[in-house]
Amino acid sequence: MSDDTDAPRPKRRSKTFGRRTVLRGAAFGAAAPLLASPAPATATTTTTAGRTSPTSSTSFRWLGTSGWRIDVEGRTVLFDPYLTRFKTGLFDGKFEPGTKLRSDPERVREHIGRPEIVLVSHSHWDHIADVPYIAKATGARIVGTETTFHLLVAFGVDPGQISVVKGSEVLDFDGITVEVVSSLHSRNERHTYFAPGTLHAPPPTAPRTISDLPEGDTLAYQVTPGGGAPSAFLMGASDFSERAVQGLSPDLAMIAVQSSASTSHYVPRLLRALGQPGVVVPVHWDNFEEPLSRPPRRDPAMDLDAFVALVHAESPMSQIVVPDYRTTYGKNMQPMPRPMPNSG
Repeated sequence: MSDDTDAPRPKRRSKTFGRRTVLRGAAFGAAAPLLASPAPATATTTTTAGRTSPTSSTSFRWLGTSGWRIDVEGRTVLFDPYLTRFKTGLFDGKFEPGTKLRSDPERVREHIGRPEIVLVSHSHWDHIADVPYIAKATGARIVGTETTFHLLVAFGVDPGQISVVKGSEVLDFDGITVEVVSSLHSRNERHTYFAPGTLHAPPPTAPRTISDLPEGDTLAYQVTPGGGAPSAFLMGASDFSERAVQGLSPDLAMIAVQSSASTSHYVPRLLRALGQPGVVVPVHWDNFEEPLSRPPRRDPAMDLDAFVALVHAESPMSQIVVPDYRTTYGKNMQPMPRPMPNSG
């Protein structure tokens, strides 16, 4: 969620030729107007809008905020699927912590497919509010913290359906590998954030308002589908444990944009720890109280342009893809083409 709710570079390491090298050099489909491919020594920034896709062995779709849907060979993994996107006053200067929680099943079903795994970074409403419905409606395996476990149990989710993790676990879901990464929640200019705290037992009643959902510690995940599909590092907040991410070396890095400078040298430290990913995708920069049917509108607290400039400066060979709700991306984060209309 937004952090404002509570009001010399080292030499680059040489890289062996592999998938990440290919990703760095790939030419990505761009928005209108198309961006020309740059010289190899510089990065490209790609923005996309309004693309749909045919069936593909690997695809990625941004669900807004930090959420993702990853489809691999007919199997679906969700990360932080917040789809109902109800109003709290956060983006109108009238934030109301007592806003009632709700989930819109019809809107959720439009986007989730048949998920097999749901990964939850932390328990604030803009990450977990739709997870109880998804869990009960689909039977998907939910992976998250102890706090996430206790909250979902209070919402009536079967405890046997939830896998509690802490960080450092490497889980094998029949060929889809999920590395759990200890992480941190982002902070505002006062170095605080909304609704901290953890739970060690289910609350006596199901949470009713957004303030009833504590953060409950924060996780990141690296998903490696196998079969030649790229590994994807997924963040739910704009801070991290440098030691925990060191050496992950993902092909794709879905990185949350920061709203303040309270985390020292956030972008450079993260990119160096991740090994300068082949593709960087900024997330959690949008107004997450507007429906996914509209084009993304920026959260005014997030300086997306400054984030992109920092990535360019720190990791000039990385491709940068600014995602769109309506675009489905292939395994190299290229926008997938619209299917041709039937000709007869």
